[in-house]
Amino acid sequence: MLKAENITKKFGNIQVLNGISMQVSKGEIISIVGASGAGKSTLLQILGTIEKPDSGIITLNDKSLVGLKDKELSATRNKMIGFVFQFHHLLPEFTALENICIPAFIAGKSKSSAEEKAKELLGLMNLTNRSTHKPNEMSGGEQQRVAIARALINNPAVILADEPSGNLDSEASDALHKLIFTLREELKQTFVIVTHNKELANMADRKLEIIDGRI
Repeated sequence: MLKAENITKKFGNIQVLNGISMQVSKGEIISIVGASGAGKSTLLQILGTIEKPDSGIITLNDKSLVGLKDKELSATRNKMIGFVFQFHHLLPEFTALENICIPAFIAGKSKSSAEEKAKELLGLMNLTNRSTHKPNEMSGGEQQRVAIARALINNPAVILADEPSGNLDSEASDALHKLIFTLREELKQTFVIVTHNKELANMADRKLEIIDGRI
């Protein structure tokens, strides 16, 4: 479903990615590991079209993501790719429900349909009683679950997660890891996860390690 072929990326004189190729099937959970500075986050950003590769091809559901104009790229990213980061990046002035709805509004969905889907996701995250709470009224684990619901609102083909449990204590991390696998079972959701957490990395269907810019 998601394919990268011979991806290269250089920053200045530093070759970060050196011909990376990988494939991800629908419903698969892939972890990406490697030393700090190995290029894990750069690869994830290229897969998510946030960063452009110097060379190589990215295809998602047989659609090439390389060479698209910015407007089409933004629309594709909004509808087909969900992002979860180490820091949840929730907007502090909005409630949990409103934060989750934002990508749906960007995609042109009506307020009623966006809120209906958001409420369904809050239930799935066991956060129905937090729908009117703002981020500063929730725990770190709750905020990250809201961020995952936000990533799911447009039924993306894939969720790209960069250190999703990196900012959580061990109990909240364990709960988040279990949630990822529950979402795969219930929604057939695909995940590509960059992580330093060995437990999460080893739970994945496949673990890819980046060394010297290669898998």
